[in-house]
Amino acid sequence: MLTSQRRALISARLVRDGQIVAGELAQELDLSEDTIRRDLRDMAAAGLLKRVHGGALPLAPPLPDLESRQAMSTGVKQRLGRKAADLVRAGQLIFIDGGTTNAELVRALPRDMALTIATHSPAIAALLEKHRAEVILIGGRLYKHSMVSTGAAALAAIGTLRPDIFFLGATAIHAAHGLTTGDYEEAAIKRAIAAQSAETIALMTGEKFGTVSPHHITGIENIAALILPADMAPDTSAPYRQKAVRIIEA
Repeated sequence: MLTSQRRALISARLVRDGQIVAGELAQELDLSEDTIRRDLRDMAAAGLLKRVHGGALPLAPPLPDLESRQAMSTGVKQRLGRKAADLVRAGQLIFIDGGTTNAELVRALPRDMALTIATHSPAIAALLEKHRAEVILIGGRLYKHSMVSTGAAALAAIGTLRPDIFFLGATAIHAAHGLTTGDYEEAAIKRAIAAQSAETIALMTGEKFGTVSPHHITGIENIAALILPADMAPDTSAPYRQKAVRIIEA
């Protein structure tokens, strides 16, 4: 089998199965495992997949800029946001991550609800102008791609808070490899918020499932609930339903 044929097969299997196990594929094709590992290494260098121990996983596509994301899957994001807003109670301290799905959560919150909302996203904070809620805006170095604060100043401020709920956003989610994102510093901030919070709830649109981004946030087992689209294919959502996490359909 030619190199180009093997790599086309690997790409097709990633789409079909959601993973490549190097040893199993080598045995199936009657090739050495080193040959398959070399293919995976070269394909990872070309940005075609994510290498992991023993094989490979689909790589989450590059995240568009914020303006582009605001126009994507708006109906699904609104449903996810409304479902998340239903979980919020008066008097709580909640931390809302950046992102367009969490923006829909803010829009769904009752404006007269008395609570405190912390965020490291100036875009999220701006949506709360007409809300009764007290707003704590975490400062620091602005990561413009996601419009969130990162760095030492942000970490120090987060360390003073004890949120009841952290509504987490991520660029990718995988049943085995957890929730991941594309920026090292942003991942560290998300981990810090989750560590301070009584529970973490993730809002995830369908295209993020079964993919992996470069920087780990947390495992599936460390979140209290996962809010996902109700119309997802059963074989896509099944691995997450088998985890010890509450599944909420929107």
